[in-house]
Amino acid sequence: MTDHQRDGLALLVGLEVSAVCFVRDYVELHFDGPVLRALSAPFGLYGCRGWRFPDGDSPTVMRYYIGKTVDGFELSPDRLLALDFGEHRFAIPLDDNARVGPEAAHLHVPDPATEMPVRRMWIW
Repeated sequence: MTDHQRDGLALLVGLEVSAVCFVRDYVELHFDGPVLRALSAPFGLYGCRGWRFPDGDSPTVMRYYIGKTVDGFELSPDRLLALDFGEHRFAIPLDDNARVGPEAAHLHVPDPATEMPVRRMWIW
């Protein structure tokens, strides 16, 4: 893992999920500015309840993350990118078998140093 990749995810620590968006064949977590896009099917734990998108009631469970604050993350290249919310976890698989294309996840973060819609972007 590069420091650059860690720096991107570190920007999410302390931020609250403001929306969970389902866009055709991927999912986004919004943080009132930054957006984490899961191009690979995300999975996780909400309390003791496991889920995997798009199976079962995972879309309903994923909405429970709205209002939760990121308190940590894990990045294991070629395995997973995960955000922690206390006892809850939202993960995006990064392994080759889980990918539906060359990219598994994107993180877009607005650049506060400019008024232009320039964004910093990380790709896994």
